Amino acid sequence: MTDLRYEAPQSVDAALALLAGAKGITRLLAGGTDVIVQMETELVEPELIVDIKKIPELRGIAAENGGFRVGAATTGMQICDHAAFAKAWPGVVDGVKLIGSIQVKGRASMGGNLCNASPGADSVPPMITASAVARVVGPKGTREVPVEQIPVSPGKTSLGKDEFIASFFFPARPKLSGDAYLRFTPRTEMDIAVTGVAVNLTLDGNGVCTAARVALGAVAPTALLVEPAAAALIGTKLDDAAIEKMVAACRAACRPIDDKRGTKEFRIEVTGVLAKRAAKIALERAQASK
Repeated sequence: MTDLRYEAPQSVDAALALLAGAKGITRLLAGGTDVIVQMETELVEPELIVDIKKIPELRGIAAENGGFRVGAATTGMQICDHAAFAKAWPGVVDGVKLIGSIQVKGRASMGGNLCNASPGADSVPPMITASAVARVVGPKGTREVPVEQIPVSPGKTSLGKDEFIASFFFPARPKLSGDAYLRFTPRTEMDIAVTGVAVNLTLDGNGVCTAARVALGAVAPTALLVEPAAAALIGTKLDDAAIEKMVAACRAACRPIDDKRGTKEFRIEVTGVLAKRAAKIALERAQASK
């Protein structure tokens, strides 16, 4: 067991300085609901923990350019309880609500859920369909990265060792837009997704889909943005034929594993079922957003 050093910087610059000077294994703590479990089970033995939850600009939700800026260390409960954000992005909130218990959501953060890089992270597919962009800070300054480009494999991200996510930007919501996220788990509560599907779409005044994004979780090494599935919806009124074409595209994109929680065939089949249901919920929400 290595000697553990804990630091709780009060600013982004102070946090970056700690990361720059770190020599051994370092972990950021934006809530700790993943990293502390990993430490307790000895999956990781960090020499330095940098707690970023005390940095003011990394917490909270603020309006920005018609959309929202969400601090990476903002808790799940803060996100769920923010009425304006929940109204604009109900599908994102669908995902956040599924991150553990109420107690866990009182600590867990959207940034931590993404950077843990679990293929089954529930907030990630709806963040991808929302076109959320992560603001990454590091020694060379700030860069903006689409959420889908952050995880690269299970447990690994595209971030440098001396970088972290400060916030997420969710763009302005067009009229007649709706999104939804659904997952399947063996248990009804506090379980990890066997498969998950997020759908985001926008309609015109005649009910024709003008824009769409579809993402899958837990059926590949990372969450997947499935462009053929979105293309199947665009230009249609989401009739049965369009939805079935989207379902087929989702199933074709799946690259799941076999394990005790579900076979490949089961995951692929259920992904299609969830895709159909999520698309219909997103459509209902878009129609109700007039």
